[in-house]
Amino acid sequence: MKRKDYQIITNNPLVKENYDRVIFVDGGFQDVLIKTRDLVHSGYKLISHPLGASIRMFFSPYRSILITDKADKLDMEHVEIIENSIVSYKKQMDHRKPDEANSKDYACIDGELLKSALEEHERLSI
Repeated sequence: MKRKDYQIITNNPLVKENYDRVIFVDGGFQDVLIKTRDLVHSGYKLISHPLGASIRMFFSPYRSILITDKADKLDMEHVEIIENSIVSYKKQMDHRKPDEANSKDYACIDGELLKSALEEHERLSI
């Protein structure tokens, strides 16, 4: 049985079309980080890391982040992770723009990374 104890924060239209439990952000990568930060500050916890494992993924116009359902208390470690992720993203993108020319490829990659994160979450939750 698949667990449904998570939310997906995304700006990726492919994710919006193919998953439920989606909070869709009409904006860019940074907007997804900010929405995630707001939710973490209200008690949600991160399941997947807000930033991709590759520096190249910073240039993606899309990002999908897994968070738990709302918890009873604020987790300061998760607050620190999301806050530091926003700072790192801004620093990295100060003089660069998202790679819109390859946005379809980035949407697919983001979808695959999300699928992998969901599979790992399911496996670890059993």
